[in-house]
Amino acid sequence: MIEFSERLSYFGLATNLIIYLTRVLHQEVKTAAKNVNYWQGVTTLMPLFGGFIADAYLGRFSTVLCSSVIYILGLVLLTLSQLAPSLKPCDAAETCHRSLHIHSTIFFTAMYLISIGTGGHKPSLESFGADQFDDDHAGERKAKMSYFNWWNCALCSGLMLGVTLIVYMQDKVSWGAAAIVLTAVMVFALAVFLAGRPYYRYREPEGSPLVPMLQVLAAAVTKRGLALPEDAAEMYEITKPEKSKKKLLMHTDKLGFLDKAAIMEHKEDTTAAAEKPNPWRLATVTQVEETKQVLAMIPIWLSSLPLGICIAQGSTFFIKQASIMDRKLVRSFELPPAFVYSFSAIGMILCVSFYDKILVPFLRKTTGNERGINMLQRIGIGMLFSVVAMATAAVVEQKRLDAGVADAMSVFWLLPQFMILGFGDGFALVGLQEYFYDQVPDSMRSLGIAFYLSVLGAASFLSSLLIIIVDHVTSWGGKSRSWFAKSLNESRLDLFYWLLAVINAVNLCGYVYLASRYSYKSVKRRVMGISNSSEEDEDMEDNVS
Repeated sequence: MIEFSERLSYFGLATNLIIYLTRVLHQEVKTAAKNVNYWQGVTTLMPLFGGFIADAYLGRFSTVLCSSVIYILGLVLLTLSQLAPSLKPCDAAETCHRSLHIHSTIFFTAMYLISIGTGGHKPSLESFGADQFDDDHAGERKAKMSYFNWWNCALCSGLMLGVTLIVYMQDKVSWGAAAIVLTAVMVFALAVFLAGRPYYRYREPEGSPLVPMLQVLAAAVTKRGLALPEDAAEMYEITKPEKSKKKLLMHTDKLGFLDKAAIMEHKEDTTAAAEKPNPWRLATVTQVEETKQVLAMIPIWLSSLPLGICIAQGSTFFIKQASIMDRKLVRSFELPPAFVYSFSAIGMILCVSFYDKILVPFLRKTTGNERGINMLQRIGIGMLFSVVAMATAAVVEQKRLDAGVADAMSVFWLLPQFMILGFGDGFALVGLQEYFYDQVPDSMRSLGIAFYLSVLGAASFLSSLLIIIVDHVTSWGGKSRSWFAKSLNESRLDLFYWLLAVINAVNLCGYVYLASRYSYKSVKRRVMGISNSSEEDEDMEDNVS
Protein backbone atom coordinates (compact mmCIF):
# COMPACT_ATOMS: atom_id res chain seq x y z
CA MET A 1 0.00 0.00 0.00
CA ILE A 2 2.70 2.49 0.94
CA GLU A 3 4.80 1.61 -2.12
CA PHE A 4 1.74 2.12 -4.33
CA SER A 5 1.08 5.57 -2.84
CA GLU A 6 4.74 6.63 -3.03
CA ARG A 7 5.00 5.63 -6.68
CA LEU A 8 1.69 7.39 -7.36
CA SER A 9 3.25 10.60 -6.03
CA TYR A 10 6.66 10.11 -7.62
CA PHE A 11 5.50 9.36 -11.16
CA GLY A 12 2.65 11.85 -10.95
CA LEU A 13 5.31 14.49 -10.37
CA ALA A 14 8.30 13.13 -12.30
CA THR A 15 6.63 12.40 -15.63
CA ASN A 16 4.97 15.81 -15.88
CA LEU A 17 7.90 17.75 -14.44
CA ILE A 18 9.44 18.63 -17.80
CA ILE A 19 6.08 20.01 -18.96
CA TYR A 20 5.80 22.12 -15.79
CA LEU A 21 9.32 23.50 -16.16
CA THR A 22 8.79 24.50 -19.79
CA ARG A 23 5.20 25.79 -19.56
CA VAL A 24 5.06 27.35 -16.10
CA LEU A 25 8.70 28.20 -15.33
CA HIS A 26 9.42 28.91 -19.03
CA GLN A 27 12.67 26.96 -19.23
CA GLU A 28 14.17 25.82 -22.54
CA VAL A 29 13.70 22.15 -23.41
CA LYS A 30 17.36 21.20 -22.92
CA THR A 31 17.52 23.15 -19.62
CA ALA A 32 14.34 21.52 -18.39
CA ALA A 33 15.59 18.06 -19.43
CA LYS A 34 18.83 18.62 -17.50
CA ASN A 35 16.93 19.82 -14.41
CA VAL A 36 14.67 16.76 -14.54
CA ASN A 37 17.71 14.52 -14.85
CA TYR A 38 19.42 16.27 -11.92
CA TRP A 39 16.34 15.81 -9.72
CA GLN A 40 15.90 12.19 -10.74
CA GLY A 41 19.62 11.64 -10.23
CA VAL A 42 19.55 12.99 -6.69
CA THR A 43 16.33 11.08 -5.97
CA THR A 44 17.84 7.77 -7.01
CA LEU A 45 21.30 8.36 -5.46
CA MET A 46 19.96 9.44 -2.05
CA PRO A 47 18.99 5.80 -1.28
CA LEU A 48 22.71 5.03 -0.89
CA PHE A 49 22.71 7.22 2.21
CA GLY A 50 19.26 6.08 3.36
CA GLY A 51 20.13 2.42 2.90
CA PHE A 52 23.31 2.81 4.94
CA ILE A 53 21.43 4.49 7.79
CA ALA A 54 18.77 1.74 7.73
CA ASP A 55 21.25 -1.15 7.75
CA ALA A 56 23.66 0.34 10.26
CA TYR A 57 21.62 2.29 12.79
CA LEU A 58 17.86 2.86 12.51
CA GLY A 59 16.62 -0.43 11.07
CA ARG A 60 14.38 -0.67 8.02
CA PHE A 61 11.02 -0.10 9.68
CA SER A 62 12.13 3.07 11.48
CA THR A 63 13.79 4.39 8.32
CA VAL A 64 10.59 3.89 6.31
CA LEU A 65 8.63 5.71 9.01
CA CYS A 66 10.99 8.71 9.24
CA SER A 67 11.42 9.06 5.49
CA SER A 68 7.66 8.87 4.93
CA VAL A 69 7.19 11.83 7.27
CA ILE A 70 9.82 13.82 5.32
CA TYR A 71 8.11 12.81 2.06
CA ILE A 72 4.76 14.10 3.38
CA LEU A 73 6.39 17.38 4.45
CA GLY A 74 7.65 17.78 0.88
CA LEU A 75 4.16 17.20 -0.49
CA VAL A 76 2.68 19.72 1.96
CA LEU A 77 5.25 22.34 0.90
CA LEU A 78 4.51 21.57 -2.75
CA THR A 79 0.81 22.12 -2.06
CA LEU A 80 1.55 25.49 -0.43
CA SER A 81 3.67 26.53 -3.42
CA GLN A 82 0.61 26.04 -5.62
CA LEU A 83 -2.09 27.49 -3.38
CA ALA A 84 -0.58 30.27 -1.23
CA PRO A 85 -1.24 33.60 -3.04
CA SER A 86 2.29 34.90 -2.46
CA LEU A 87 3.92 31.65 -3.60
CA LYS A 88 1.83 30.27 -6.44
CA PRO A 89 2.94 30.77 -10.07
CA CYS A 90 1.17 32.64 -12.83
CA ASP A 91 -1.30 30.76 -14.94
CA ALA A 92 0.51 29.00 -17.79
CA ALA A 93 -1.85 30.52 -20.35
CA GLU A 94 -1.25 34.15 -19.32
CA THR A 95 1.71 36.49 -19.48
CA CYS A 96 3.51 36.64 -16.14
CA HIS A 97 4.42 40.12 -14.89
CA ARG A 98 6.01 39.09 -11.58
CA SER A 99 9.16 37.19 -10.68
CA LEU A 100 9.00 33.40 -10.47
CA HIS A 101 12.09 33.25 -8.27
CA ILE A 102 10.28 32.74 -4.95
CA HIS A 103 7.95 30.15 -6.42
CA SER A 104 10.85 28.31 -8.07
CA THR A 105 12.78 28.23 -4.80
CA ILE A 106 9.86 26.82 -2.80
CA PHE A 107 8.92 24.42 -5.61
CA PHE A 108 12.41 22.93 -5.91
CA THR A 109 12.80 22.82 -2.12
CA ALA A 110 9.63 20.74 -1.96
CA MET A 111 10.80 18.48 -4.79
CA TYR A 112 14.16 17.86 -3.13
CA LEU A 113 12.48 17.17 0.22
CA ILE A 114 10.60 14.46 -1.66
CA SER A 115 13.99 13.26 -2.94
CA ILE A 116 15.29 12.99 0.63
CA GLY A 117 12.15 11.11 1.67
CA THR A 118 12.56 8.75 -1.25
CA GLY A 119 16.20 8.25 -0.23
CA GLY A 120 15.18 6.49 2.95
CA HIS A 121 11.93 5.06 1.67
CA LYS A 122 12.98 3.17 -1.44
CA PRO A 123 15.88 1.02 -0.19
CA SER A 124 14.28 0.24 3.17
CA LEU A 125 10.70 -0.54 2.18
CA GLU A 126 11.42 -3.08 -0.56
CA SER A 127 14.08 -4.86 1.50
CA PHE A 128 11.80 -4.77 4.56
CA GLY A 129 9.14 -6.52 2.49
CA ALA A 130 11.63 -9.14 1.33
CA ASP A 131 12.69 -9.67 4.96
CA GLN A 132 9.21 -11.06 5.64
CA PHE A 133 10.26 -14.25 3.78
CA ASP A 134 12.49 -16.84 5.45
CA ASP A 135 15.33 -17.98 3.17
CA ASP A 136 15.70 -21.17 5.21
CA HIS A 137 12.14 -22.24 4.39
CA ALA A 138 11.92 -23.76 0.91
CA GLY A 139 8.37 -22.56 0.27
CA GLU A 140 9.01 -19.02 1.48
CA ARG A 141 12.27 -18.80 -0.46
CA LYS A 142 10.48 -19.68 -3.69
CA ALA A 143 7.69 -17.23 -2.86
CA LYS A 144 10.26 -14.45 -2.44
CA MET A 145 11.33 -14.95 -6.06
CA SER A 146 7.79 -14.00 -7.09
CA TYR A 147 7.70 -11.19 -4.52
CA PHE A 148 9.96 -8.95 -6.62
CA ASN A 149 7.78 -9.54 -9.69
CA TRP A 150 4.52 -8.65 -7.93
CA TRP A 151 6.14 -5.81 -6.04
CA ASN A 152 6.78 -4.22 -9.43
CA CYS A 153 3.19 -4.84 -10.49
CA ALA A 154 2.04 -2.81 -7.46
CA LEU A 155 4.65 -0.20 -8.37
CA CYS A 156 3.34 -0.05 -11.95
CA SER A 157 -0.25 0.27 -10.71
CA GLY A 158 0.76 3.40 -8.81
CA LEU A 159 2.70 4.56 -11.86
CA MET A 160 -0.31 4.14 -14.17
CA LEU A 161 -2.64 6.12 -11.91
CA GLY A 162 0.09 8.72 -11.43
CA VAL A 163 0.60 9.35 -15.15
CA THR A 164 -3.12 9.23 -15.94
CA LEU A 165 -5.34 10.48 -13.11
CA ILE A 166 -2.80 12.72 -11.33
CA VAL A 167 -1.31 14.13 -14.53
CA TYR A 168 -4.81 14.78 -15.88
CA MET A 169 -5.64 16.72 -12.71
CA GLN A 170 -2.43 18.73 -13.08
CA ASP A 171 -3.22 19.64 -16.68
CA LYS A 172 -7.00 20.10 -16.52
CA VAL A 173 -7.70 21.12 -12.89
CA SER A 174 -4.56 22.41 -11.18
CA TRP A 175 -1.25 21.29 -9.73
CA GLY A 176 -2.54 22.39 -6.33
CA ALA A 177 -5.52 20.01 -6.44
CA ALA A 178 -3.26 17.16 -7.53
CA ALA A 179 -0.83 17.90 -4.68
CA ILE A 180 -3.68 17.78 -2.14
CA VAL A 181 -4.73 14.34 -3.43
CA LEU A 182 -1.14 13.02 -3.31
CA THR A 183 -0.66 14.28 0.25
CA ALA A 184 -3.92 12.71 1.45
CA VAL A 185 -3.16 9.35 -0.17
CA MET A 186 0.36 9.29 1.31
CA VAL A 187 -0.93 10.05 4.81
CA PHE A 188 -3.55 7.30 4.51
CA ALA A 189 -0.96 4.80 3.24
CA LEU A 190 1.35 5.58 6.16
CA ALA A 191 -1.53 4.85 8.56
CA VAL A 192 -2.15 1.50 6.84
CA PHE A 193 1.57 0.66 7.03
CA LEU A 194 1.65 1.42 10.76
CA ALA A 195 -1.42 -0.78 11.31
CA GLY A 196 0.66 -3.81 10.32
CA ARG A 197 3.37 -3.12 12.87
CA PRO A 198 2.48 -6.01 15.26
CA TYR A 199 2.71 -8.58 12.45
CA TYR A 200 6.01 -7.73 10.74
CA ARG A 201 9.31 -9.58 10.99
CA TYR A 202 12.15 -7.27 11.98
CA ARG A 203 15.89 -7.49 11.38
CA GLU A 204 17.95 -5.59 13.92
CA PRO A 205 20.64 -3.22 12.55
CA GLU A 206 24.13 -4.70 12.95
CA GLY A 207 26.28 -1.58 12.79
CA SER A 208 28.12 -0.25 9.77
CA PRO A 209 28.24 -2.90 7.03
CA LEU A 210 31.35 -1.24 5.63
CA VAL A 211 33.54 -1.95 8.67
CA PRO A 212 33.83 -5.74 8.08
CA MET A 213 34.94 -5.10 4.50
CA LEU A 214 37.55 -2.59 5.64
CA GLN A 215 38.76 -5.16 8.18
CA VAL A 216 39.17 -7.75 5.42
CA LEU A 217 41.18 -5.31 3.27
CA ALA A 218 43.36 -4.30 6.23
CA ALA A 219 44.03 -7.92 7.26
CA ALA A 220 44.82 -8.93 3.67
CA VAL A 221 47.33 -6.08 3.28
CA THR A 222 48.90 -6.83 6.68
CA LYS A 223 49.44 -10.50 5.76
CA ARG A 224 50.27 -9.91 2.09
CA GLY A 225 53.61 -11.70 2.46
CA LEU A 226 52.10 -14.96 3.71
CA ALA A 227 51.43 -17.93 1.43
CA LEU A 228 47.89 -19.23 1.08
CA PRO A 229 47.29 -22.75 2.47
CA GLU A 230 46.68 -25.47 -0.11
CA ASP A 231 43.48 -26.49 1.66
CA ALA A 232 40.88 -23.73 2.08
CA ALA A 233 39.58 -25.56 5.16
CA GLU A 234 42.71 -24.43 6.99
CA MET A 235 41.58 -20.81 6.80
CA TYR A 236 39.72 -19.22 9.68
CA GLU A 237 35.95 -19.69 9.93
CA ILE A 238 33.54 -19.86 12.82
CA THR A 239 31.52 -23.06 12.99
CA LYS A 240 28.41 -21.34 14.32
CA PRO A 241 27.61 -17.69 13.67
CA GLU A 242 27.29 -15.49 16.71
CA LYS A 243 23.91 -14.42 15.40
CA SER A 244 21.62 -17.27 14.48
CA LYS A 245 20.49 -15.63 11.25
CA LYS A 246 24.03 -15.15 9.97
CA LYS A 247 24.77 -17.46 7.02
CA LEU A 248 28.15 -18.97 6.21
CA LEU A 249 29.50 -18.67 2.68
CA MET A 250 31.52 -21.24 0.79
CA HIS A 251 35.08 -20.37 -0.23
CA THR A 252 35.76 -19.35 -3.85
CA ASP A 253 39.03 -18.84 -5.72
CA LYS A 254 38.27 -15.42 -7.19
CA LEU A 255 40.20 -12.37 -5.86
CA GLY A 256 42.54 -14.74 -4.07
CA PHE A 257 44.58 -11.91 -2.54
CA LEU A 258 41.73 -11.22 -0.10
CA ASP A 259 41.91 -14.83 1.15
CA LYS A 260 45.06 -13.84 3.05
CA ALA A 261 42.83 -12.03 5.51
CA ALA A 262 41.61 -15.47 6.71
CA ILE A 263 45.08 -17.05 7.11
CA MET A 264 45.67 -18.18 10.70
CA GLU A 265 49.15 -17.28 11.85
CA HIS A 266 50.88 -19.71 14.24
CA LYS A 267 51.01 -17.20 17.06
CA GLU A 268 47.27 -16.78 17.02
CA ASP A 269 45.23 -19.08 19.24
CA THR A 270 41.79 -19.40 17.65
CA THR A 271 40.38 -22.20 19.75
CA ALA A 272 36.96 -21.80 21.30
CA ALA A 273 38.52 -21.02 24.66
CA ALA A 274 40.77 -18.33 23.32
CA GLU A 275 40.09 -14.65 23.36
CA LYS A 276 38.31 -13.37 20.26
CA PRO A 277 40.96 -12.59 17.59
CA ASN A 278 41.67 -9.05 16.43
CA PRO A 279 39.16 -8.44 13.56
CA TRP A 280 41.63 -6.09 11.85
CA ARG A 281 44.19 -8.91 11.78
CA LEU A 282 42.05 -11.98 11.13
CA ALA A 283 38.76 -12.24 9.20
CA THR A 284 36.52 -15.22 8.63
CA VAL A 285 36.10 -16.89 5.24
CA THR A 286 32.51 -15.62 5.18
CA GLN A 287 33.67 -12.01 5.69
CA VAL A 288 36.20 -12.43 2.90
CA GLU A 289 33.61 -13.88 0.53
CA GLU A 290 31.15 -11.09 1.32
CA THR A 291 33.83 -8.54 0.45
CA LYS A 292 34.55 -10.38 -2.79
CA GLN A 293 30.87 -10.33 -3.73
CA VAL A 294 30.56 -6.57 -3.21
CA LEU A 295 33.69 -5.92 -5.29
CA ALA A 296 32.45 -8.29 -8.02
CA MET A 297 29.27 -6.19 -8.30
CA ILE A 298 31.15 -3.08 -9.45
CA PRO A 299 31.60 -4.19 -13.11
CA ILE A 300 27.94 -5.25 -13.26
CA TRP A 301 26.89 -1.89 -11.81
CA LEU A 302 28.98 0.01 -14.35
CA SER A 303 27.70 -2.04 -17.29
CA SER A 304 24.10 -1.26 -16.25
CA LEU A 305 24.54 2.51 -16.63
CA PRO A 306 23.83 2.70 -20.40
CA LEU A 307 20.55 0.87 -19.73
CA GLY A 308 19.68 3.57 -17.16
CA ILE A 309 20.41 6.31 -19.72
CA CYS A 310 17.82 4.75 -22.05
CA ILE A 311 15.27 4.59 -19.25
CA ALA A 312 15.90 8.29 -18.47
CA GLN A 313 14.63 9.26 -21.93
CA GLY A 314 11.18 7.91 -21.09
CA SER A 315 10.49 10.70 -18.61
CA THR A 316 12.19 13.51 -20.53
CA PHE A 317 12.36 13.57 -24.33
CA PHE A 318 9.66 10.93 -24.87
CA ILE A 319 7.21 13.04 -22.83
CA LYS A 320 8.21 16.24 -24.61
CA GLN A 321 7.64 14.53 -27.97
CA ALA A 322 4.14 13.58 -26.83
CA SER A 323 3.41 17.24 -25.95
CA ILE A 324 3.62 18.32 -29.60
CA MET A 325 1.81 15.33 -31.12
CA ASP A 326 -1.90 14.77 -31.67
CA ARG A 327 -3.27 13.54 -28.33
CA LYS A 328 -7.00 13.79 -29.03
CA LEU A 329 -9.11 10.69 -28.43
CA VAL A 330 -12.29 12.51 -29.42
CA ARG A 331 -12.87 16.08 -30.45
CA SER A 332 -13.36 17.39 -26.91
CA PHE A 333 -10.94 15.16 -24.97
CA GLU A 334 -7.16 15.46 -25.16
CA LEU A 335 -4.73 13.21 -23.28
CA PRO A 336 -2.04 14.82 -21.09
CA PRO A 337 1.47 14.39 -22.58
CA ALA A 338 2.70 12.36 -19.58
CA PHE A 339 -0.13 9.86 -20.13
CA VAL A 340 2.06 8.05 -22.67
CA TYR A 341 4.34 6.91 -19.83
CA SER A 342 1.54 4.54 -18.80
CA PHE A 343 2.35 2.52 -21.95
CA SER A 344 5.67 1.61 -20.33
CA ALA A 345 3.91 0.51 -17.14
CA ILE A 346 1.46 -1.62 -19.15
CA GLY A 347 4.38 -3.25 -20.94
CA MET A 348 6.13 -3.98 -17.65
CA ILE A 349 3.01 -5.47 -16.04
CA LEU A 350 2.41 -7.72 -19.06
CA CYS A 351 6.07 -8.78 -19.09
CA VAL A 352 6.24 -9.53 -15.36
CA SER A 353 2.95 -11.45 -15.41
CA PHE A 354 4.05 -13.55 -18.39
CA TYR A 355 7.47 -14.13 -16.85
CA ASP A 356 6.21 -15.18 -13.43
CA LYS A 357 3.18 -17.27 -14.42
CA ILE A 358 4.23 -18.85 -17.71
CA LEU A 359 7.93 -18.51 -18.50
CA VAL A 360 9.41 -19.33 -15.06
CA PRO A 361 7.36 -22.53 -14.45
CA PHE A 362 8.28 -23.73 -17.94
CA LEU A 363 11.98 -22.94 -17.51
CA ARG A 364 12.07 -24.56 -14.06
CA LYS A 365 10.99 -27.82 -15.64
CA THR A 366 13.35 -27.61 -18.62
CA THR A 367 16.49 -26.21 -16.92
CA GLY A 368 16.07 -27.44 -13.35
CA ASN A 369 17.00 -23.92 -12.16
CA GLU A 370 14.80 -22.74 -9.29
CA ARG A 371 14.69 -19.26 -10.83
CA GLY A 372 14.09 -20.44 -14.40
CA ILE A 373 16.96 -18.30 -15.68
CA ASN A 374 19.61 -16.71 -13.52
CA MET A 375 19.48 -13.05 -12.57
CA LEU A 376 22.20 -11.79 -14.91
CA GLN A 377 20.60 -13.54 -17.89
CA ARG A 378 17.34 -11.78 -17.07
CA ILE A 379 19.11 -8.41 -16.93
CA GLY A 380 20.83 -9.09 -20.27
CA ILE A 381 17.51 -9.79 -21.98
CA GLY A 382 16.25 -6.44 -20.67
CA MET A 383 19.32 -4.70 -22.09
CA LEU A 384 18.58 -6.19 -25.49
CA PHE A 385 15.05 -4.76 -25.31
CA SER A 386 16.50 -1.32 -24.53
CA VAL A 387 18.56 -1.40 -27.75
CA VAL A 388 15.43 -2.25 -29.75
CA ALA A 389 13.46 0.48 -27.94
CA MET A 390 16.00 3.18 -28.83
CA ALA A 391 16.14 2.05 -32.46
CA THR A 392 12.33 2.11 -32.61
CA ALA A 393 12.27 5.60 -31.03
CA ALA A 394 14.73 6.83 -33.67
CA VAL A 395 12.61 5.51 -36.53
CA VAL A 396 9.41 7.03 -35.11
CA GLU A 397 11.05 10.42 -34.49
CA GLN A 398 12.43 10.46 -38.05
CA LYS A 399 8.91 9.82 -39.35
CA ARG A 400 7.55 12.64 -37.18
CA LEU A 401 10.17 15.06 -38.52
CA ASP A 402 9.40 14.01 -42.08
CA ALA A 403 5.72 14.80 -41.52
CA GLY A 404 6.80 18.43 -41.12
CA VAL A 405 3.58 19.67 -39.51
CA ALA A 406 2.96 20.05 -35.76
CA ASP A 407 0.30 17.65 -34.46
CA ALA A 408 0.41 15.74 -37.76
CA MET A 409 1.13 12.42 -36.05
CA SER A 410 -0.91 10.65 -33.41
CA VAL A 411 0.73 10.25 -30.00
CA PHE A 412 0.02 6.52 -30.28
CA TRP A 413 3.00 6.27 -32.63
CA LEU A 414 5.03 6.40 -29.39
CA LEU A 415 3.28 3.26 -28.13
CA PRO A 416 5.83 0.76 -29.57
CA GLN A 417 8.91 2.39 -28.02
CA PHE A 418 7.23 2.72 -24.61
CA MET A 419 5.93 -0.85 -24.67
CA ILE A 420 9.32 -2.27 -25.70
CA LEU A 421 11.00 -0.20 -22.98
CA GLY A 422 8.42 -1.58 -20.52
CA PHE A 423 9.18 -5.15 -21.60
CA GLY A 424 12.86 -4.42 -21.03
CA ASP A 425 12.13 -2.98 -17.58
CA GLY A 426 10.23 -6.17 -16.68
CA PHE A 427 13.40 -8.14 -17.31
CA ALA A 428 16.23 -5.73 -16.48
CA LEU A 429 14.92 -3.64 -13.58
CA VAL A 430 13.34 -6.54 -11.70
CA GLY A 431 16.48 -8.57 -12.37
CA LEU A 432 18.66 -5.76 -10.99
CA GLN A 433 16.52 -5.55 -7.86
CA GLU A 434 16.83 -9.28 -7.27
CA TYR A 435 20.54 -9.29 -8.06
CA PHE A 436 21.58 -6.46 -5.75
CA TYR A 437 19.31 -7.62 -2.91
CA ASP A 438 20.39 -11.25 -3.15
CA GLN A 439 24.13 -10.93 -3.72
CA VAL A 440 25.02 -8.40 -1.02
CA PRO A 441 25.69 -9.57 2.56
CA ASP A 442 22.60 -9.98 4.71
CA SER A 443 23.57 -6.91 6.74
CA MET A 444 23.52 -4.77 3.57
CA ARG A 445 20.12 -5.61 2.10
CA SER A 446 18.85 -2.00 2.17
CA LEU A 447 22.12 -0.86 0.59
CA GLY A 448 21.64 -3.59 -2.00
CA ILE A 449 18.38 -2.00 -3.15
CA ALA A 450 20.13 1.38 -3.00
CA PHE A 451 22.85 0.07 -5.35
CA TYR A 452 20.11 -0.82 -7.83
CA LEU A 453 18.53 2.63 -7.53
CA SER A 454 21.93 4.31 -7.85
CA VAL A 455 22.22 2.81 -11.34
CA LEU A 456 19.22 4.90 -12.37
CA GLY A 457 20.48 7.95 -10.46
CA ALA A 458 23.98 7.90 -11.92
CA ALA A 459 22.47 7.23 -15.36
CA SER A 460 20.30 10.35 -15.04
CA PHE A 461 23.40 12.47 -14.39
CA LEU A 462 25.20 10.74 -17.27
CA SER A 463 22.21 11.46 -19.51
CA SER A 464 22.49 15.16 -18.67
CA LEU A 465 26.24 15.05 -19.30
CA LEU A 466 25.70 13.29 -22.61
CA ILE A 467 23.16 15.94 -23.64
CA ILE A 468 25.70 18.69 -22.84
CA ILE A 469 28.48 16.95 -24.78
CA VAL A 470 26.31 16.16 -27.82
CA ASP A 471 24.87 19.70 -27.84
CA HIS A 472 28.38 21.16 -27.73
CA VAL A 473 29.80 18.86 -30.40
CA THR A 474 26.88 19.16 -32.84
CA SER A 475 26.80 22.98 -32.62
CA TRP A 476 30.58 23.41 -32.73
CA GLY A 477 31.46 26.89 -33.98
CA GLY A 478 27.89 27.48 -35.13
CA LYS A 479 28.59 25.64 -38.38
CA SER A 480 25.86 23.06 -37.85
CA ARG A 481 22.50 22.84 -36.09
CA SER A 482 22.50 21.37 -32.59
CA TRP A 483 20.65 18.11 -32.08
CA PHE A 484 18.87 19.91 -29.20
CA ALA A 485 17.33 23.08 -30.60
CA LYS A 486 14.74 25.19 -28.75
CA SER A 487 12.01 23.52 -30.78
CA LEU A 488 11.74 19.75 -31.09
CA ASN A 489 10.78 20.21 -34.75
CA GLU A 490 14.23 21.70 -35.33
CA SER A 491 16.06 19.15 -33.17
CA ARG A 492 17.49 15.78 -34.22
CA LEU A 493 16.40 13.50 -31.42
CA ASP A 494 16.32 10.65 -33.93
CA LEU A 495 20.13 10.83 -34.24
CA PHE A 496 20.46 11.00 -30.44
CA TYR A 497 18.34 7.86 -30.10
CA TRP A 498 20.47 6.07 -32.69
CA LEU A 499 23.56 7.08 -30.68
CA LEU A 500 22.02 5.55 -27.55
CA ALA A 501 21.12 2.37 -29.46
CA VAL A 502 24.73 1.98 -30.60
CA ILE A 503 26.15 2.69 -27.11
CA ASN A 504 23.83 0.11 -25.57
CA ALA A 505 24.55 -2.50 -28.24
CA VAL A 506 28.30 -2.20 -27.64
CA ASN A 507 27.75 -2.24 -23.88
CA LEU A 508 25.61 -5.38 -24.16
CA CYS A 509 28.54 -7.25 -25.70
CA GLY A 510 30.76 -6.28 -22.76
CA TYR A 511 28.02 -7.18 -20.30
CA VAL A 512 27.62 -10.68 -21.78
CA TYR A 513 31.34 -11.23 -21.30
CA LEU A 514 31.19 -10.09 -17.66
CA ALA A 515 28.06 -12.12 -16.89
CA SER A 516 29.55 -15.29 -18.38
CA ARG A 517 32.51 -15.06 -15.97
CA TYR A 518 30.49 -14.11 -12.90
CA SER A 519 30.12 -16.57 -10.03
CA TYR A 520 27.18 -16.28 -7.61
CA LYS A 521 27.64 -16.61 -3.88
CA SER A 522 27.29 -20.08 -2.40
CA VAL A 523 25.56 -20.30 0.95
CA LYS A 524 25.43 -23.00 3.61
CA ARG A 525 21.79 -22.98 4.59
CA ARG A 526 19.59 -24.92 6.94
CA VAL A 527 16.70 -25.77 4.66
CA MET A 528 13.43 -26.64 6.36
CA GLY A 529 10.66 -28.73 4.91
CA ILE A 530 7.30 -27.13 4.28
CA SER A 531 5.47 -29.44 6.67
CA ASN A 532 5.18 -28.01 10.17
CA SER A 533 5.15 -31.50 11.65
CA SER A 534 8.68 -32.21 10.49
CA GLU A 535 11.42 -31.20 12.91
CA GLU A 536 14.18 -32.53 10.71
CA ASP A 537 16.54 -30.01 9.14
CA GLU A 538 19.27 -30.63 6.65
CA ASP A 539 22.57 -28.79 6.23
CA MET A 540 23.36 -28.26 2.61
CA GLU A 541 25.42 -26.13 0.28
CA ASP A 542 23.11 -24.04 -1.87
CA ASN A 543 24.35 -22.15 -4.91
CA VAL A 544 21.82 -19.35 -5.38
CA SER A 545 22.50 -19.17 -9.08
